[in-house]
Amino acid sequence: MRVDLFDFDLLPERIALRPVRPRDAARLLVAQGDTPLADRQVRDLPDLLRPQDVLVFNDTRVIPAQLEGQRGDARIGTTLHKRIDLRRWQAFVRNAKRLRDGDRIDFPAGVSALAETRHPDGSWTLCFEGDEPVEVLLERAGRMPLPPYIARKRDTDDQDRSDYQTIFAEKDGAVAAPTAALHFTPDLLNRLQDVGIARETLTLHVGAGTFLPVKADDTEAHTMHAEWGRIDPETADRLNAARRAGGRLIAVGTTVLRLLESAADEHGTIHPFEGDTSIFITPGYAFRAIDGLMTNFHLPRSTLFMLVSALMGLDRMQAVYAHAIEHEYRFYSYGDSSLLLP
Repeated sequence: MRVDLFDFDLLPERIALRPVRPRDAARLLVAQGDTPLADRQVRDLPDLLRPQDVLVFNDTRVIPAQLEGQRGDARIGTTLHKRIDLRRWQAFVRNAKRLRDGDRIDFPAGVSALAETRHPDGSWTLCFEGDEPVEVLLERAGRMPLPPYIARKRDTDDQDRSDYQTIFAEKDGAVAAPTAALHFTPDLLNRLQDVGIARETLTLHVGAGTFLPVKADDTEAHTMHAEWGRIDPETADRLNAARRAGGRLIAVGTTVLRLLESAADEHGTIHPFEGDTSIFITPGYAFRAIDGLMTNFHLPRSTLFMLVSALMGLDRMQAVYAHAIEHEYRFYSYGDSSLLLP
């Protein structure tokens, strides 16, 4: 499909630079089938879902994956993207033309890394020096990797260290937050449980590739980035049992949706999964594992807007976004949310 079909205009002031407080006070635009759109709040979820429904969350934890360093007299900015092994990470590099194989980059607090290999997409393999775990080095020298559309407007600060984590964050490895789950609070989870709505977690370490623009003119020419994910056997069994019992699986975020769809067979059975997924979902895709999606509002011409258009239909999603823009919803990572029930 032509990428320009997924374009829309958004005023800069609609981009949220901070989350609302409390988190579950964010607005929620509900699109269910062809029924009229409903303007609600995230805290209304217990009234919008059914008993036996299952909300599926991502328990990845965002690491301070952005580093500013020096290679000689050249400033080198890096954003880690994907772990390769204990000491090596694939990274996107700013000022990469000043970098050569074997160069050493010196970061603050005595942290350093060697530039080992340049990849065809322009990213690099960085090997961190020393014996300390890389996560320890990042806590010392790195900063939270806010999306570029926020970082261009303000500096990252200490508040982002908590704001840009979900309450499910447990497993280190993401360099971008699974932002749909940023809206959940302990009170909201308790109220969901009280009305019989279950929750499950899986892990998908979100990579910096989620922010890469689609440069191709046609979706078939776009290469999707790979991310590592895991669904354990017990979780897969519970999800399948919930669906057999009549519950709906509601993915909280596109990362959860992509991993569930990667793990499902043609009959909709979810299997245990551990490894990389580079699934690219565009209109025409036949969903197998999920019955709905809660997600924030995405960038124009992005793979994520293509994904929600595959779920609901392009015309429907264009109408959803037009409504959100007209009614001044807040967009992107720290913005408001939508509940999409095809």
